[in-house]
Amino acid sequence: MSAEGSTGNGHAGPGDGGDGAPIAVARERVARGPRIALVAGETSGDQLGAGLIAELRRHFPDAEFAGIGGDAMRGAGCQTWFDASELALMGLTEILRHLPRLLKLRRAFRERVLDWRPDVFIGIDAPDFNLGVERWLKQRGIRTVHYVSPSVWAWREKRAEKIGASADRVLCLFPMEPPIYARHGVDARFVGHPMADAIPLDSDRVDARTRLALPATAPILAVLPGSRLGEIGRLGPAFFEAAWQVAERMPGLHIVVPAANARCRQLIDQQIAASALPAARLHVLDGQARDALTAADVVLLASGTATLETMLVKRPMVVGYRVSELTYRVARALKLVKVDRYALPNVLARRDLAPELIQHDCTPERLAAAVLRWFQHPGHVPGLQDDYRRLHLELRQDASARAADAVAELLGPEAGGQQPEAHPR
Repeated sequence: MSAEGSTGNGHAGPGDGGDGAPIAVARERVARGPRIALVAGETSGDQLGAGLIAELRRHFPDAEFAGIGGDAMRGAGCQTWFDASELALMGLTEILRHLPRLLKLRRAFRERVLDWRPDVFIGIDAPDFNLGVERWLKQRGIRTVHYVSPSVWAWREKRAEKIGASADRVLCLFPMEPPIYARHGVDARFVGHPMADAIPLDSDRVDARTRLALPATAPILAVLPGSRLGEIGRLGPAFFEAAWQVAERMPGLHIVVPAANARCRQLIDQQIAASALPAARLHVLDGQARDALTAADVVLLASGTATLETMLVKRPMVVGYRVSELTYRVARALKLVKVDRYALPNVLARRDLAPELIQHDCTPERLAAAVLRWFQHPGHVPGLQDDYRRLHLELRQDASARAADAVAELLGPEAGGQQPEAHPR
């Protein structure tokens, strides 16, 4: 069905010219259960989508789910017209190379969604793809939800207005996000963070060390210079030089480096080979980042989602980050960045819990000094863990269930939903 063939509400038909078409459509919805279209573009989004589908089935046992997803969403009962891997691209060069294919996919997908006549479309993260699809569908009368807000709290807050033009409702993982949307007249709901639901309040360091075959009592530093090649290229040399400086001051220190994938592992191996790190106490892992964080006494890592994961396993951290000098200068000149804190634990706490060393401060000497302070002052760690536990509980809201509640509320009683049984939040 083309856009021109739509009545403006996503349904074909002559409208309400006395022929009963809207009533027939409503009856069809109730008879078949709601149709819910979803898009997830990478592994994390696929997991979010699977959790959401499971909870939506508690409201709508007869619901149909279709769209773009991966193995987790298919396992939850979603018919995937395209696989999530079609959207899982990283880096400007890769995106430009695949741009014609992506544009063709987007055109085909949104027409198929419109023809399927869903009761709601849910874009899960992947804002570059999803927000455009959401806006196109919303203009044609389909209700839209965006799940996982872009970082409007960090830069270009005015983006909230554009996101509101795409989504009827935004589902936020962090509590500071809905007030920002409210300032721009956008309906946004805090649902909590699924990672906070998944990670226990008390993580077992001994068990993690056993799984990784690490010594039970030795001091351990986890080093995570990023999950993308560009990040590792900018941060790896400084991080590994800092780790060597710490090892020089701490005899017996073991250093654990989880690599996100094979390409990251290759670059990390090259950087380590060019460093002075002692091979005998160096452990490069394929994945297993959470085990590495849990096993560590202190973590040195790039700013990003890993800082949240480190907070949730309650480990002291030092956060470093660099962007290209041109990007840094442009961002400062245009005042695009609106925050003084970048690491998520610090943003959530509204104060500095973890040292942040950004851009010109991200030097091996300063990184090493900050790491050593955690090792040399272990008495500061229990208070930090109390702060992290409080933030963990704030984010632990049973996110999939709350997200499903927000979608069900948007659909309204005409979708034929059921009140799910009470479950712990």
